[in-house]
Amino acid sequence: MPNAGDRSENLAGVRRWLIVLYLLVLAMVVIGGITRLSGSGLSMVDWRPLMGTVPPLNDAEWTEVFTQYQASPEGRLVNAGVSLTDFKAIFFWEYLHRLVGRLIGVVFALPFLYFVARRRMNRALIARTGIAFALGGAQGLLGWYMVKSGLVDVPHVSHFRLAAHLLLAFGTAQWILWIILGLHQPRREDAVDGPASRTFRWATVGFIALLTLQILYGAFMAGTHAGAVSATFPDMNGSYGPGPFFTAPTLWDDFIHHGPAIHYLHRGLGWLALFVGAALWLAARRRDEPEASTRAALGALIVLGVQFTLGALTVVLHVDLWIAVVHQVGAFVTLSAATVLAYRAWAPRLS
Repeated sequence: MPNAGDRSENLAGVRRWLIVLYLLVLAMVVIGGITRLSGSGLSMVDWRPLMGTVPPLNDAEWTEVFTQYQASPEGRLVNAGVSLTDFKAIFFWEYLHRLVGRLIGVVFALPFLYFVARRRMNRALIARTGIAFALGGAQGLLGWYMVKSGLVDVPHVSHFRLAAHLLLAFGTAQWILWIILGLHQPRREDAVDGPASRTFRWATVGFIALLTLQILYGAFMAGTHAGAVSATFPDMNGSYGPGPFFTAPTLWDDFIHHGPAIHYLHRGLGWLALFVGAALWLAARRRDEPEASTRAALGALIVLGVQFTLGALTVVLHVDLWIAVVHQVGAFVTLSAATVLAYRAWAPRLS
């Protein structure tokens, strides 16, 4: 029978493996943001999950790939005059994005098989990590489904598919993070800090839901290029009210299609998230919630404040590529901070 020390060492190895996976998903978010903002996302017009690992290696192969691109909607309608040299630059980011996706699959599969063979994980942990693998596989399929929307008639991807692709990546990372947190802090009834109050626990769930909605609208912003609607802050082109921006034929069109309205809603949700984050921290202090929950609420508020500032900078700097990428990373970190907060509030109740 393994002793407690052996079990702790086994779990330490699993934790390190999961942390690497979490960081690789974050790297995918960074590369994906660069790919989208640099206009590289439609440069690879086919999908070969296994054989697509090797890039073009000679002039003939590059010419073939470039010819395929020139026949695509983006190659014909947007980049008709692009040179092969310029094409190689945009091809690089999409290729790297897909390559890191394959790397994540390898980094998951090999250690997973090792840990299972060495009995380093119990059945519950195998099931949880198996869900992470399924989510990652679904993410790859959804990524290609997203790209396909820009290869048929119009030279841009569906902002709905883009949003689904982004949210699934974020959700996969949060699931991995939740497992990591459970391995760092075993969930037990006699946890030193004790559980947070029922109201506070459910408030953390609502906070995550609000941030998810905000991230959804961030994806809509990217997919409809709504970030270019206004470069002023806190006003939008001199206005604060929604009147000048909600002008689509129906309110539903405003909410999901119309760039100015999407931009306005994204800003409004940002203000609301900042208010809710501050309210959670103040409530944790005044209601004498457990110390771990209070600290996590403060951490989430600080991260949210930085993310809010990055959002404002993205707007006023006309969606500068690197600021916009950092802003996307900020969304990832903010949701992760909210996940930590929810775990601290709920974990002692989940044993």
